[in-house]
Amino acid sequence: MSDLSVVVLAAGQGKRMYSDLPKVLHPLGGRPLLSHVVSTALELHPARVVVVYGHGGRTVPERLASLPAQWVEQARQLGTGHAVAQAMPAVADADTVLVLYGDVPLTRAETLRDLVALAGPDALALVTVDLEVPTGYGRVIRDGAGRVLRIVEEKDATPAERAVREVNTGILAAPAGRLRAWLAGLGNDNAQGEYYLTDVIARAVAEGLPVRTVQPGALAEVLGVNNRLQLAELERAYQRRQAERLLLAGVALADPARLDVRGEVTAGRDVFLDVNVVLEGRVVLGDRVRVGPGTVLRDAELGEGAEVGAHCVIEGASVGPGSRLDPFSWVRAGTGSGARVP
Repeated sequence: MSDLSVVVLAAGQGKRMYSDLPKVLHPLGGRPLLSHVVSTALELHPARVVVVYGHGGRTVPERLASLPAQWVEQARQLGTGHAVAQAMPAVADADTVLVLYGDVPLTRAETLRDLVALAGPDALALVTVDLEVPTGYGRVIRDGAGRVLRIVEEKDATPAERAVREVNTGILAAPAGRLRAWLAGLGNDNAQGEYYLTDVIARAVAEGLPVRTVQPGALAEVLGVNNRLQLAELERAYQRRQAERLLLAGVALADPARLDVRGEVTAGRDVFLDVNVVLEGRVVLGDRVRVGPGTVLRDAELGEGAEVGAHCVIEGASVGPGSRLDPFSWVRAGTGSGARVP
């Protein structure tokens, strides 16, 4: 069985963010976009994760030095095909290569497992999605039997091709040896003057390889961030996921739409969180904990039966079992409460 190598493209500038911060470092759920992508990749237990960075120079690898990844620079941004080529020296020919994007943070590991399972030594696999309005995306062109023939970028598409609703998300899995050869043969004779990764699809078809496709469980899995509006929309999608996870674990939420999770939360039985609660860092909630509206818990632990009033801040501290905190209380590191607070 071949090893899995994950290549994450994270070299884009993000001009429409209107920010000096490289796009993949913008936070979602309290963590950089790129951190989400690498964390999901690690759930697949790959042999290696290679991140291709560019805009911002060493800022990205320095800020995320703790990530278990190899860093490769794309000094000139000449397209997605060129970006993947920069990572290939770190990849063995026998590997399967999974290509992800540092600004597409919500792809589920289950979708990627399905994708990788479809790829192999003699097959390429894509994540595609059907959109009501496919503007801006490369179209998936199939033959009369439903076989994938190629991907056409919108700027290069004919009117008939632009009418196709199935689009390419850019996420793909391919045999490394063949991918290396396809990348070496790419040209940039297109409207953008770039080396498109999507052109490897036509090369696979020309060699007789099947091109298989899988679709995500939800559209949010394949949405990327190009501006702050899209980032805000994905933040809401992410928070809905967190609320659903807590609800399914038995946590009662006064309003699932008014909760922000920006870290890792562990909760016991019969926990209640009122509206506008913010959970940051590592938060542990014991059985029967109740948290009032507008409270911020940051790297905090609340013991069994603790009750926290409205608009409190607890950071780097523990609140003992059965404690009561009045509204607007502020508990910091070194001031943990093991007794009832009037």
